[in-house]
Amino acid sequence: MASDEKLVQEAISAQPGDFRAYDRLVNKHQNMVRTNCRYISGSEEDALDLAQEVFVKAYFSLKGFQGNSQFGTWIKRIKVNHCLNHLRKQKGKTHVDIEDPSLAAAPQLHDNRQTSAAAENRERREMISDTLDSLSDNLRVPLIMRDMDGLSYQEIADHLGVGLSAAKMRINRARQEFRAKYRET
Repeated sequence: MASDEKLVQEAISAQPGDFRAYDRLVNKHQNMVRTNCRYISGSEEDALDLAQEVFVKAYFSLKGFQGNSQFGTWIKRIKVNHCLNHLRKQKGKTHVDIEDPSLAAAPQLHDNRQTSAAAENRERREMISDTLDSLSDNLRVPLIMRDMDGLSYQEIADHLGVGLSAAKMRINRARQEFRAKYRET
């Protein structure tokens, strides 16, 4: 598999309409971006749209990518900023509860794969997801930025517009609250 640097150069120098190199970059990073968008937004549906929007933004900004960091790091920063903007826009809006019994009967929401290991993994992911969703945005977002995106405390503080000690405190509180809530489930 080609390196990100090579794919970025191929994508930048590609003829108009030739998206092959960029498609390979997207395929390489899409699971990470979509998963992180899901955890930050708290919505699978929003995560798909957000991830797609992140890659569109990245594509149109690709010529400005200077290679000072790895492509994966650059796309994470775009994702974090985009998801944070999305959260700011969502404040005060209501959403449909997926636990609604009328929705639970919908066949497209059911997964018929029932192997034991897959069921256990799905249950564990759901417990983690539910626990993350139960955290406030002020705790969940910095925790994801630190533990899933690998951003430094200073980068998190800068993205969130808070002091370094506040970022560290939020992450510490988020970890403590996550552990306590996860044990309860």
